[in-house]
Amino acid sequence: MPKLSFKGLEMPQSPIRKLAPFADKAIEEGKKIYFLNIGQPDIATPKVALDAVKNNDLEILSYSPSSGFESYKKKLANYYVNNGIDITSDDLIVTTGGSEALLFTMGSITDPGDEVIIPEPFYANYNGFAVASGVTVRPVESHFENNFALPPISEFEEQITERTKAIIICNPGNPTGYLYTKDEIQKLADLALKHDLFLVADEVYREFVYDGVEHHSIMGLPELKEHAIMVDSVSKRYSMCGARIGCMVSRNKELMATALKFAQARLSPPTFAQIASEAALDTTKDYFLEVNKEYTDRRDTLIEALEAIDGVRVANPKGAFYCVAELPVEDTEDFAKWLLSEFDVNGETVMVAPAAGFYSTPGTGLNQIRIAYVLEKQNLLKAVSILKMALLAYNSK
Repeated sequence: MPKLSFKGLEMPQSPIRKLAPFADKAIEEGKKIYFLNIGQPDIATPKVALDAVKNNDLEILSYSPSSGFESYKKKLANYYVNNGIDITSDDLIVTTGGSEALLFTMGSITDPGDEVIIPEPFYANYNGFAVASGVTVRPVESHFENNFALPPISEFEEQITERTKAIIICNPGNPTGYLYTKDEIQKLADLALKHDLFLVADEVYREFVYDGVEHHSIMGLPELKEHAIMVDSVSKRYSMCGARIGCMVSRNKELMATALKFAQARLSPPTFAQIASEAALDTTKDYFLEVNKEYTDRRDTLIEALEAIDGVRVANPKGAFYCVAELPVEDTEDFAKWLLSEFDVNGETVMVAPAAGFYSTPGTGLNQIRIAYVLEKQNLLKAVSILKMALLAYNSK
């Protein structure tokens, strides 16, 4: 047969979704699974967003402009202004999810053979986006012991070469839940300016911050006007993962004109999903206060339960709805497969995401898992109870 592309063969599988066949088989066998592996919130989507679609009287489901409906862009820009980010609708492009915003970013700022620096562990699809663009990821390892705080800037500087084009962060972090401090953001900004690099921030979890701390956006730094690129999405904010609406934001006019060409090539973002996303911006602040309280309670419940298991350690997140746990096993991927294929407690088991897939450095994170605390507290406690029994059984075989 004709040869497949090198980049296709090199494209990594999602550590979040690669175990889906094992889960499907477990479900076929009648098992109930507590899904801790994927960031799909169980919080209800705001009714105002759903009603906007249900009550719409469109007669033709037509294209939107390539950069998105202007009414949505203006309303979205106003949302950012109200959150301390001074932009206009001309500074953003509506994308098909945050994933497309990242692909547009990669396409606009890198050429094959270029490099990007990312603190690891990081959202696994950054690896995939880099491979698809012919770009090399230069990881800088953050550490479990300090909750995955920003590594020393000197370690970033050591990775900079003549092919380096950008530093990419996720803030708050997926999979770690780490929230960067104002000082850490400033240090990254100074480094980007010193070496004339882009600073890309995936800020899709900006609303999910806990313990009275504050989210600091790279877009809040005026000196980064030509260097800052923000990626965002409605997926987590409004529990609208299936809408597939995100955006790419930058004040760099030349960059955005370049990104628009990629947007034109894919024609337009989906119409009904933009209608829902525009309506979602009318969601009251009470919604986020309630959601944050719920996730804070879930986080605290989960971490307390996990720390009560012998041999388990947990990093304490300040944002998003993930945590990384170290388990007393050598290979969490093998453990995760075993959980689905060979273990259950009264017909119930757990699905987790092995954390090695969130690292770029081979052999790293093998004893770690990412847990998404997107289940109600009683289900989280049940899942941890099953996990505790599973570890005993797994280590006794």
